[in-house]
Amino acid sequence: MTSPESPSGAGPHYRALEALYRSAPVNALFESTLEIIAEGRSRIEFLVTPAAYHAAGAAHGTIYFKMLDDAAFYAANTLITDRFLLTTSFNLHFTKPVREGKVTAEGRWISGRRRVLVAEARLVDAEGEEIGRGTGTFMRSHIALSSLAGYRPDAA
Repeated sequence: MTSPESPSGAGPHYRALEALYRSAPVNALFESTLEIIAEGRSRIEFLVTPAAYHAAGAAHGTIYFKMLDDAAFYAANTLITDRFLLTTSFNLHFTKPVREGKVTAEGRWISGRRRVLVAEARLVDAEGEEIGRGTGTFMRSHIALSSLAGYRPDAA
């Protein structure tokens, strides 16, 4: 939900970012949903299933990276209403293996509003324990958000 302190017009931008997430073909591979909570804040809930396991029977690190990167990215892109951001670097820390179940990625913008933005994210398992965290830098691209078919400000 949009917070009371959100800037005017933020609600449609937030809904459009959520629609953009749903439209990305890669997200058809994961049972996940994105919610923009407020300016600089996002949450992705997803299910880990055995299809994402590595050979030792826990979620492969690609799942950690994807969800942390997405949560941080969308938290940062709440501040940018005209351009798509690109991940330029991402540092990832694994703190606990996860097997099956619901996991939440919580993204939070940290700094920057012009060309480069910094955001962090953490993964929390169904028991409320942190299982990973990461920090990324994101740069404005030349791609206009309005040029992307999935970015729909009228999305509900």
